[in-house]
Amino acid sequence: MSTKKAVVLLSGGLDSATVLAMARAQGYECYALSVSYGQRHVAELVAAQRVAATLGAVRHQTMQVNLDAVGGSALTDRNIAVPEVDHDMPGIPVTYVPARNTLFLSLTLGWAEVLGAQDLFIGVNAVDYSGYPDCRPEFIRAFEALANVATSAGVEGQRFTVHAPLLTMSKADIIREGTKLGVDYGITVSCYQADDDGRACGRCDSCRLRREGFAAAGVPDPTPYR
Repeated sequence: MSTKKAVVLLSGGLDSATVLAMARAQGYECYALSVSYGQRHVAELVAAQRVAATLGAVRHQTMQVNLDAVGGSALTDRNIAVPEVDHDMPGIPVTYVPARNTLFLSLTLGWAEVLGAQDLFIGVNAVDYSGYPDCRPEFIRAFEALANVATSAGVEGQRFTVHAPLLTMSKADIIREGTKLGVDYGITVSCYQADDDGRACGRCDSCRLRREGFAAAGVPDPTPYR
């Protein structure tokens, strides 16, 4: 019997680590893909290596995309400050990276086609998230449709499926699920401006959502804060 293969986008953060654990639990042979895109929080890429090794990815690779050349986001342009707020702000925040998930899934799709994998996993969330347009169900459905008309495998009938298992889960539910699957969240990095040692600022939107998630889940927060 052949093993099901899946390509899992792995940022090194809480959500993507949970998705990798979920895909493994579903019996997939997981190939983890991280992207170095010019992000200021490069510590997440080191975290991704730890997560991939700990959660049993068959292979982990990091691809390069210079989104810092595009700019327009506080995560890639150091001239734009990362917001430090304790409440939700209206509109799409400046931490949105233009076309990021579209590019990430495109890289995932290309690797999946070469591997003979038909399943793509991404850790987007439309509940406890920052309002990014490429974290919505509409985006996932649209990209899946694109994948099946834009690839040799797709037009030959090997249908691709984009899995977003966290899409409708709260951050607390994500943490509970990952904890059940044995995810060590202490090795993940979620902070938008983590230092080189992976220590979190505790003030950005990502830190806020993560901290509130652990509190709501009733799970001790293992995040190292500076």
